[in-house]
This record gives sequence, structure tokens and C-alpha cells, in this order.
Amino acid sequence: MRKERQAVINEQNGIFPAVCPLDCPDTCGLLLHKKEGKIVKVTGNPDHPITKGAICNKVRNMTERIYDEKRLKYPLRRTGLKGEGKFERISWEEAISEITERFMAISQKYGAEAILPYSFYGNMGILGVDGMDRRFFNALGASQLEQTICNAAGTTGWKYTMGANRGTVPEETEHADVIIVWGGNIISTNMHQVVLAEKARKAGAKVIVIDVHRNRTAQWADWFVPLYPGTDAALALGMMNVLFEKGLVDEAFLQQYTVGHEELREHVKDYTPERVSLITGVSVEDIVKLAETYGQAKAGYIHIGNGLQHHDNGGMNVRAVACLPALTGAWAKLGGGASRSNGGYASLNSDALERPDLRENPDARSINMNQIGAALHDEEQPIKGMFVYCSNPLVVAPDAKRVEQGFAREDLFTVVHDLFMTDTAKYADIVLPATSNFENTDLYSSPWHQYMHIQEPVIAPLGEAKSNVELFSLLGQAMGFDEAAFRETELSMIEGALNYPDNPYLNGVTLNKLKEQRFVKLDMSEYEQFLDHLPTPSGKIELYSKVMLEAGLSPLPVYAPLHEGYDGEHPAGREDKYPLMFLSPPNHNFLNSTFANVEKHQKMEKQPMLHIHPRDAEHRGIEEGDQVVVYNDRGTYQLTAKLGETMLPGTVISQGLWWEGADGRQRANVLTPDRLSDMGRGATFFSTTVQVIKQEV
Repeated sequence: MRKERQAVINEQNGIFPAVCPLDCPDTCGLLLHKKEGKIVKVTGNPDHPITKGAICNKVRNMTERIYDEKRLKYPLRRTGLKGEGKFERISWEEAISEITERFMAISQKYGAEAILPYSFYGNMGILGVDGMDRRFFNALGASQLEQTICNAAGTTGWKYTMGANRGTVPEETEHADVIIVWGGNIISTNMHQVVLAEKARKAGAKVIVIDVHRNRTAQWADWFVPLYPGTDAALALGMMNVLFEKGLVDEAFLQQYTVGHEELREHVKDYTPERVSLITGVSVEDIVKLAETYGQAKAGYIHIGNGLQHHDNGGMNVRAVACLPALTGAWAKLGGGASRSNGGYASLNSDALERPDLRENPDARSINMNQIGAALHDEEQPIKGMFVYCSNPLVVAPDAKRVEQGFAREDLFTVVHDLFMTDTAKYADIVLPATSNFENTDLYSSPWHQYMHIQEPVIAPLGEAKSNVELFSLLGQAMGFDEAAFRETELSMIEGALNYPDNPYLNGVTLNKLKEQRFVKLDMSEYEQFLDHLPTPSGKIELYSKVMLEAGLSPLPVYAPLHEGYDGEHPAGREDKYPLMFLSPPNHNFLNSTFANVEKHQKMEKQPMLHIHPRDAEHRGIEEGDQVVVYNDRGTYQLTAKLGETMLPGTVISQGLWWEGADGRQRANVLTPDRLSDMGRGATFFSTTVQVIKQEV
């Protein structure tokens, strides 16, 4: 550690720059206020060009999480049955020795692919989740994890159309005159986009929200358009029908910047407003009004959220919506276009970070993280060892009951590295204490704005906690792997990650600048010719995709009904065992499972609620505040009924992922399927059908 950073750790009082580590688009600039060596307050950094000092309630209360008395401080070894949560304290030397001995034994008996890492982005630090950890499992030869639980379907659908994970940059959106937020509760998940939209609205813009639930964002909007879950592609195609029919398309733009517009023009004739109204539950009048409002905009911007991709047809939902700005030529107008994720602007040198050259077998088997429950029951190619970090699969993974049964196997050696004794950690053989991001060095990029950040330690690790980089460095050395790869410093790794001439957006982003300024903007000069350098096969926006055709998909955007679910053309019948569609989107005070165990955040969120339409409640004799049971063949979930016309009949919604905890709460994901989406092998959390009954007293 550099002497000046140690000096900061030793500094008892002061205000120090930092960055938010949460899996959130905003990646806020922060200021940490220290008093007597302890962080006493977290505020926003007013000098950050995008976040400008505003932060969410989750981060404002971050000290509650950092100094929570339940935080893990020492390595632990299981002494009771899996799931009991009985452990004894051991030393780090004992923990490293036991892990390496067990992994070596598993590799010798079953092969290294019998070991699986399971991680996601509980901490968005790049070195910790895409760096030293990857080096370790590459050198070990472990199975590879397909990290597709969040945005894989949407990313794939977007790339088929636009070629890369890049879209309209945030600063421009304040110039839009029509803003459509499609399938995203951005007040809870992307608050600074709300700030920019408010600026646009004060200048006369109209904000429209398309979603299945009248959430906080829908309540804030000028116009809320509710639809049946998973029917987003149909609505987009219906809008295209109207745009072509009413001459609201930019013919010159289509000719210059797209391929397939003539095929699309003919194709969408099948998606009349009348048919689309039946499918989606949106009235004919509103479909026409929505298309006209968007088509007549001077600069229409579409913000594509995560919700619409978590369906059986999730990739196509995003692809269909992504085609709309091309029809109106919105991409050529300041503030217009669309974005789903802008992470592609900050692509790093992943080979330098992850060192795939350390892996002897580059074709080692891959296991999809959405299907971890099934993988843990595979007897032909059994998983015998797991290492879980930056994730809590017993809460976040679908088909949670099966996941829990898998983790309960006594022949499965499991290590969990976390800040807390999570639901997953209770099933581990070895539990290791992790640092918070304010206790170590890491590099951060944003999937939304165009600033890179460095975080260096402001406080010393609590107890004996270690960062992912330090932990996997120790394990790599203990296993006798390549000496240089596992002794590289964090700062050297950052330099290697930024050394990537293939990405011109990284020009001028250096370690020295980051250390001096704490955040550095990407070189966005290439953005000026965005439309002229699209990385699609044709170099243009692909309304018709030959690549999709070759992959066995429709080359044009289409609507396909859900495998598990209903729409207006295919409604639930009396004989259907599970006639309601169940969705579990984020709540306001948790981020996936993060903060769900912190008492202050639990009090703010109060309790798990089931939002149910009065018509559906009346049929079941359910009243406001009743305890209800939501169930299907996968499991049951008990919670409190909240009646309201916040969604269309036939849909029930429970926001947030609650830990099971001492009060015996079940998990929402016991209900959700582990099927994979139409593209990208993504999660299908929201394509879930259930029945709801009043709980017997």
C-alpha cells in the first residue's frame, strides 16, 4: 500500500473522496466524513459532473452497513449442520490451508471442473470481480460461470440492433422533449436520470412511463401506460405500425443509417393497434396516442430498463424497443435516441485483468448461474466445490428451494466470502470476512455515465476482513500458481486494465489522472460519429438481422407469447392451476439482497407486501392487510396483501428480495423459474405464474 494511502487511513478526522460500489447505473461520487478514525457520514460529492452531490437513501445510510454489529470479522469453520449457522473461529492460515487442500483433493479425484465459482456484482469494483478472482479460477481450471442473471437478454437484443452496449449519453437527455421510461423504476434504481428528466420536463418535455406496475416512477410521470407482463415487443411493434401508417418515420434516416426498413414496414402491418390492444391491455386510443406523441417529438428519448428483459421473450422485447429510435431518426437529434446500458464505452483490457492464458483448457465447461439449482443436482458431472463471493444465491437465484437443497449437500465443499452471514453463508463450510469498498483499492466504471473512478482505502479493514484481490492473491500463491500474476498490486492491475488501445474511449484515462482527480471522463470524441461506426455486420442499425436468422431467431422483431404467462390473446382460463402472473421487481430501500439484513433499511421498507388488484382480491376473499400465501409447483411465499389498481388484473407484484432471517420469511425466488430467455441465456424471473390464497389463521 502506498504511504500516502496509509496516511489517509491513519488520519482520524477529515473528508475524503470515494465512489459508490453498488450495482447501480449512477456510480455516484461520494465524500466520506471521518471523525476519530471512523466514517460517521456519507454525502454526495458536489464536484462530480453527473451525480453532483445527490445520493440515494441506501448510500446515505451506508455507515449502518459498514459498522453493523453483525458484520463478519474473522474466518469461520462450520461446526453444525448446513443451514444451522453454527461456526467456530479459525485463523486465516487455517482457512487458506483448508481451502487449498480441499480444492486440490477435489481436482485430483474429480477434475478441477468439479469446482465452480459463483459471483456477481455485490461490489462493482473491477479488480475484485473481474480481476484477481478470474485469475485464480483460470489457473485452477475450474468450471466457468455464465454471469447472465441481470442483463444478458437485453444486452443481446440491443447488440443485434445496435452492435455494442452504447447509446445516448446521460447529459444529452435533458434536451429531449419526449422521454419514455420503458420497464424501469428509475426513481429507485437510477435517480440521476430522473434529475435530468426533470430538467427536460421543466423545459416542456413530457415524461411517459410504460410498465406493468404503477411504481414510484410511474406515479412521477406525466403519463403512465400499464401493460400485461412480457407484451412489450407487441406494444413496440404496434407503435411501429402507427408510425409507418401515419408517415411519422424519417425516410432519409432510414435510407442512410439502417438495413431492413422495407421488410420491417411490411412486417408490422400484422401488428394493428386493435390486435396489439388485445395482446397488451393498452387501449387502441392509447397505442395511437403513444406512437403519435413519440413520432412527432423533436427529440424522443427511450430509457430501457431491466424489467422487460426478465421474461421468456426478454431479448426480443428489448430488440423491438431498440428499433423505435431508428424509425423516427431520433438518433440524429440532440437528446434523442435510447440507452439500455452504456457500459460498452468503458470496455477495459480484460485479458490483462483476468489472464485467460493461465487456463490450460479454455473450453472448460460453463454453468449458467440462473440454473445453479439444477447444476448442484447433476450427478453425471457433479459440482463438489463452490466458492461464493459478491453474491447471495440462496436469495437472488431462481428456483430458490432447489438451490437451497443443492447447497445443503454434505458432499459439497463450499466457501463464502462476504461482509455478513448471508442465507448462503449459513450453508458454507468456510466463511471468510470481506472488506467494504471503503477499505481497499479498486477501479470503477459506470454502466450509465462516462466517468471512471478510483477508490483507495479510507479506513482500515474491520477485524480480519480481506478484499477479493488480497484473498485470491493468497489462494493463488498457496496453490503454487504463477508467481507474478498473484503478486501484482492493485495499482499495477489498474494500469494494465486501462492499457487498451482497441477502445479509443479510454484515451487519456490513466492511473495518474485517476489518482489526482479521483474520476476521469472517457474520451467521447468518437461519440460524435456514433452512427457512422456501428459495430454491426452491416455497419448500420439492423432492423433486419441476418445474424439472428443464422442463430435460428426471427431476423425482424416479433412478439412471442410467454412460455409461462398470459396476455390478452391467451388469457388465463378457469382450468389454469396458476392464473396470476407474479413479478418481484426491486424495492426502494434494498439493492437486490444488499441492505435486506440491515435493520434500518428493513424498518424503512417495513415488510414484504403483495400488490394485488381489487378484482383479483375479491375473487379470493382477500382484504387489505390480510396474510396471504402465493404458491406454485416450485414453492410458497407468505406475505401481506396490499390492494390497489396499480397494475392490470391478473398480475400480482412483490417488491424486494428479503432474506429469510430469524422471523422465518420465505424468499420470493422460490416461485421463479430457472428457464433461460430467448437470447443471451438470461434470467426469466418475471415469467412466473402463481395462485394466491388467504392464509388460514
